[in-house]
Amino acid sequence: MPRTPKYTDPIRFPEYADRSTRDVRGWILLVSTILLPGSVQSLFGVRRFARFALGLSLATWALVVLVGLASLLRRQLVFTLATNPFILALLTLWALVLAVVWLVALVDTVRRIRLVRLSPRTRLGVVAAALASVLVIGGGLAWGTVTLNSQRQLISEIFAGGLGVRPSDGRYNVALLGTDAGKGREGIRPDSISLVSIDARTGESVIIGLPRNLQNVPFAEDSPLRSQYPQGYDCGDECLINAVYQLGEQHPEGFDEGSPAGAQAMKDAISGVTGVDVHYYAMIDLKGFEALIDAMGGISLVSGKRVPISAPVDKATGKHGPVRGWIEPGELHLDGFHALWYARSREFASDYERMVRQRCVQEAMIAQLDPATVLTRYQSIAQAAPEVVSTDIPQLQVDRFVDLALKAKAQKIRSLNLTPPEVIPADPDYAAVHALVAEALEPAEARAASPDGPSVLAAGAAPAGLDPVAGAVPGAVLAAAPTEGGEDEKDRAICYVP
Repeated sequence: MPRTPKYTDPIRFPEYADRSTRDVRGWILLVSTILLPGSVQSLFGVRRFARFALGLSLATWALVVLVGLASLLRRQLVFTLATNPFILALLTLWALVLAVVWLVALVDTVRRIRLVRLSPRTRLGVVAAALASVLVIGGGLAWGTVTLNSQRQLISEIFAGGLGVRPSDGRYNVALLGTDAGKGREGIRPDSISLVSIDARTGESVIIGLPRNLQNVPFAEDSPLRSQYPQGYDCGDECLINAVYQLGEQHPEGFDEGSPAGAQAMKDAISGVTGVDVHYYAMIDLKGFEALIDAMGGISLVSGKRVPISAPVDKATGKHGPVRGWIEPGELHLDGFHALWYARSREFASDYERMVRQRCVQEAMIAQLDPATVLTRYQSIAQAAPEVVSTDIPQLQVDRFVDLALKAKAQKIRSLNLTPPEVIPADPDYAAVHALVAEALEPAEARAASPDGPSVLAAGAAPAGLDPVAGAVPGAVLAAAPTEGGEDEKDRAICYVP
């Protein structure tokens, strides 16, 4: 039988080719498998494995191209892929199977290259390239599998089930609650209360800060608490808005079972105060906030003043004990413990100074939570987040809020503080408050026609009582969006983010 095919087909019969041809053959087979697993096996007639591997490889490349095109043409589709737990589960399984198939194809290809027939230099290069591809591509697929699974768990643990809601008057309104149910504290009383209102089309955002000592708060008309308090929550000095959470927990009848009755009661109270529908809430545990800062690797800022780390309050005197330590002025890199104290310390400082410090911590988080930090610390951030954040934003709308967050990033956040002299917490005029809020939420077109705008919109001011973690709401509602106006010298004397 003639042996001509063996001489004319060095891919299948390398033993009849010269060394230089075998060297070229080795590189061709290796690169083919790295880029398209299964292609080499199809040449050698391993049909069943080759069909599966090639089909999986081609489908993967097609998916990569489609996602790339979608990111340019319709980015919300990419957000849907990245935030839907079912799709994330499929992608996790896909990445796992692809990793196994790719590794099997690579090992089989190296076997078929027949390293002993290569020149020493080429043999060393092929082995080094194969090992490098295992580390880069195989390691990348393994990392991708773990990250996809972590993302799926994160979305499932933080966000709620069910369907989403439509915006009201073209806006989504999210109640932001900062709580600290630590030792010696009974139940949950929000330390910070605010409402972020987001234009559903443009992402333009307004933060409305509510004093936690606001009295006589009315409830939304459809609230279960409305019948008990038709004139508002008016039972005296103890009936403040930050006590509404516990009121809802004590009277859960009539509230939905999907989320805490206390959180739903707070939404109803904030709706009654502001006169707008409150669609969702996001609650931040300030103790767990430390872990999130630590997961990020800390934050950096410049402080112009010393900030005390106070001892617990003496119940007999109502005053703090001796100062336990100080956060000194200058360029600082703060871990979670010190960042939380820097934002919330009250002694020897005015409310204004505290608000400026809170804003610095928030801006430092936004500045540092960049793609590089997320990629290198994703696992620790994902592990910390469920302990920090709870919300009733449904999983099906996370992609929408991520899209709005990116739109908001390029704009300025405006703020409205419901504080004196415009609003007196002990005796508020809620009709006037509704008018202030309505004016603050006017569309950009209406504001352009009336450039003066509401006098209480504080350029660059943080909402009253707003803790820094309010900027870390699920879906990054406030992600990387600067506040309106620049930092003046008075603010920079307190702190700023370089």
